[in-house]
Amino acid sequence: MRRRKFLAQSGAGILGLAGCARRPRLPVASAPLPFYDAVPPLVPIRAHEDRIFRITVCLRPFRPAGPRLDVERVGDKLVVHNYGHGGSGWSLSWGSGAIAVGKALAGANGAREIAVIGCGALGLTSAILAQRAGMHVTIYAKERFPEVRSARATGGWTPDSRIALTAQAAPEFPELWERMARSSFATYQSYLGMAGNPVEWTDRYFLSDDSPDQAMGKPGQVDSIGFARYENRIHDLTPPAQDLPPGAHPFPTKYARRTSSLTFNIAAYSRQLMNDFLIAGGKIEVADFHSPSDLNTLSQTVIINATGYGARQLWNDQSITPVRGQIAWLIPQPGVDYGLVYGNLNVLGRRDGIVVQPALQGEASGWNDANEQPDREEAVAGVRMLAELYSRMRPGF
Repeated sequence: MRRRKFLAQSGAGILGLAGCARRPRLPVASAPLPFYDAVPPLVPIRAHEDRIFRITVCLRPFRPAGPRLDVERVGDKLVVHNYGHGGSGWSLSWGSGAIAVGKALAGANGAREIAVIGCGALGLTSAILAQRAGMHVTIYAKERFPEVRSARATGGWTPDSRIALTAQAAPEFPELWERMARSSFATYQSYLGMAGNPVEWTDRYFLSDDSPDQAMGKPGQVDSIGFARYENRIHDLTPPAQDLPPGAHPFPTKYARRTSSLTFNIAAYSRQLMNDFLIAGGKIEVADFHSPSDLNTLSQTVIINATGYGARQLWNDQSITPVRGQIAWLIPQPGVDYGLVYGNLNVLGRRDGIVVQPALQGEASGWNDANEQPDREEAVAGVRMLAELYSRMRPGF
């Protein structure tokens, strides 16, 4: 994507918070803004390209049928798969891990040691859940945080982001997905208020000069791929969106809508997970596997395969489609603890940086693109668009 093309189309549509984790989504408004629920003063983001301190790219591992959670034998090893979550890896990690660990325990035949392959979001949570079930766990991985792809995620609660295709998911998958989402959401509540704020609730603002109906009909908003959408199954977990009337917010757009959702401050959260695993006696060993037969070198007979996009090569799983996501990171600012969606730009203020990401093609952005090289021109274009928005905001709000 080039800057001129991006800026020319940047006013089209309202998107959800994207990244390595989010797909375009317009939250449904439920009621006008009550007088006691006014928008708090918002700290403007210092959107200058010289405040970009890094640019990261990750590949979401998308599978049309949804995550792989089946069991197979490799020699004398029982392998439980736990990969292919698209843009929902962090959001579904605890629920998906619980399913994988349950299957591992059922086939353990009394074994008390378990191996986990992969040290990303799914690997760490699966390992911790196995420990809680009384197992001795060793993680084998080529990389760990902050080098793993999971470290480059947007950090929003997005449990059905590119999780499956409607036409290819099994009939029972929506119910399974709901179970994973609710289980994960419940677990995340135990991380609220911890030192470093690994998980917290923050507000999101969806901005447009078009009405919601007009915005959803613009180019880039039509889902040409057919991603499954299950958010209505868990609508009770998060507050409904509210339309903000003119004068109730500082944004220069005709329409503004607000909701609240979970934010994962991944630097602090991944450190918390790593510490929890190691304190409980877990071990991490550097290992690089090239084929399933390499797993026969391990002493453990029960293995959870949580290799994410790496499973495409390791398991020769050609059903995995890469979905590229790039983030420009601005230096974090005190008080910038909210997210916004403006045209084709998605922004999320986190404790470890401010996420800025364009998504020109909506849901299809990055589809089947395995390029992990950063594009600075795209990053700068996104930051300049954000600067243009703030240059028109109401002063003193």
